[in-house]
Amino acid sequence: MTDFLTAAQAAQRLGVKPATLYAYVSRGVLRRDHAADGRSSLFDSEEVEQLARRGRPRRPAGVADITVESAITEITGDRLRYRGLDVIRLATSRTFEDVAELLWTGEFPALPPAHGTGTAHAPAQSPPLAPWRATPAALAAGRGAQAALPAGTLLLERFQVIVPAMAATDPLRLQLDPAAVIAAGRSIIAGLVDCLPPAAPVYPISDYPKMDNLDSGNLDSDNLAASTLAARAAASVRADPYAVVATGMGAVGGALHGGASLGAEAMLAAAAGPGDVPRVVGELLRRGEKVPGFGHFVYRAGDPRAVLLLDLVRRAAPKSGQLAVAEAVLAEVRRKSLPEPNIDFAIATLARVAGMVRGSGEAVFAVARTAGWIAHALEAYTGPGPLRPRAVYTGRPPAAGR
Repeated sequence: MTDFLTAAQAAQRLGVKPATLYAYVSRGVLRRDHAADGRSSLFDSEEVEQLARRGRPRRPAGVADITVESAITEITGDRLRYRGLDVIRLATSRTFEDVAELLWTGEFPALPPAHGTGTAHAPAQSPPLAPWRATPAALAAGRGAQAALPAGTLLLERFQVIVPAMAATDPLRLQLDPAAVIAAGRSIIAGLVDCLPPAAPVYPISDYPKMDNLDSGNLDSDNLAASTLAARAAASVRADPYAVVATGMGAVGGALHGGASLGAEAMLAAAAGPGDVPRVVGELLRRGEKVPGFGHFVYRAGDPRAVLLLDLVRRAAPKSGQLAVAEAVLAEVRRKSLPEPNIDFAIATLARVAGMVRGSGEAVFAVARTAGWIAHALEAYTGPGPLRPRAVYTGRPPAAGR
């Protein structure tokens, strides 16, 4: 019969911090099981002992070894959880605002007594919360700051102008107690959408039932996503919530991060119809490019967020011509035995089917991530201080005699 160790016992035997122990899990070095309560982690004592005798595993080439302890998000295998709750279930039972509050406080927002309170595992059917609003001054500043941008400016680029403009109107933005940070988070998220010009709307994702919680604050396994790490580093030096979000916005547009959905949108738009898809995909491959929106660093067997979102889009618009193009891409990619679709492809499909303007996929991604950046800021504000990764010098050696 297999003997198991608790996470604390396994970490002690290996001489590492708990966060490093879970990093071993994410890298496939250790296997983790769950206790009967579904929350506690257990580790095979023989496997731990073998690892202890071999010594600490070396990190893969090109991967920085930065360990951050967090109680927000967990990914194990193909399961994604926020605060211990399954994200796929949350996405089909809770609003974006509910999940944001869960990320920020660890609890769902309180309900009026007449509606019951529910529980984390059996959520009550809650009435809508009061809409989140930015102040009139913040809206005026955000709208004014990006009003002069060229007409074709992408929505994410508009966000990068809106956030600092809103910050300038908040004289208390450096008040970093939780209540103030949460209030700022609500205002920032509302302002991101409400400051956009009427000609370039982001359609509220909640208009498409149960599609709104699939990327809030997500981490890539036990490795922080680049934008989340950047935002958390800013918060660790006590940057205000607006600066934290602006920092995340700067990283999220990268082609290897949130910007991947823009590439998937472009691919879908390039096909005149389902029959044109083989040409579009073939040209990408001939140019030596990857098919955007497929494969994931963590979800090797398929991204569960993409599975759910694509299924919901199919239910909402089964006869959509844009959906037919997306289905043809899926068929072509699978015929070539390429990786499964990820959340970037699913969001791009939603944007095309819903008739959103170009770049809406990465905008939806960024708004969802904003909730997570605020959650990580709240954790970092109570942390020990600056997040300082270690650098290893690889440049020219010092000249002799100097």
